[in-house]
Amino acid sequence: MRLSTKGRYAVTAMMDLAIRSQVKPLTLDDIAATQGISSAYLEQLFRQLSKHQLVKGIRGPNGGYRLARQARDISIAQIITAVDEKIDSTRCEGKGDCQDGERCLTHELWQELSDRLFNFLDDVTLDRYLDYKPPQQHQPHI
Repeated sequence: MRLSTKGRYAVTAMMDLAIRSQVKPLTLDDIAATQGISSAYLEQLFRQLSKHQLVKGIRGPNGGYRLARQARDISIAQIITAVDEKIDSTRCEGKGDCQDGERCLTHELWQELSDRLFNFLDDVTLDRYLDYKPPQQHQPHI
């Protein structure tokens, strides 16, 4: 299974928001600068995240975005699903048709993997990363 850039960026932006918006709301430009994601792309993602009530926008000079719920109540699977990503390892098109309208031999195996992956990501919530500190760059001893 491959998670697209859209899903990865949405999860990254939400983690950043969970970690840094505790003090003040973050603008999309703040997230873009920190995470190396374009502001225009973040706008698209945040429209979808907002529609699914995962983030809320705050207007005004000190505005930006905050989580719409507690970090413990937002799972990684919810984020990925909100931006229209599917957690699907089957590579089947349509309604389970793998080969000429028939299910392939390994369809059930890949479907079970997809289900387990979704359940795993649904059990991982943003609060797991609130205390995350990025590693410091190693400074050589001179």
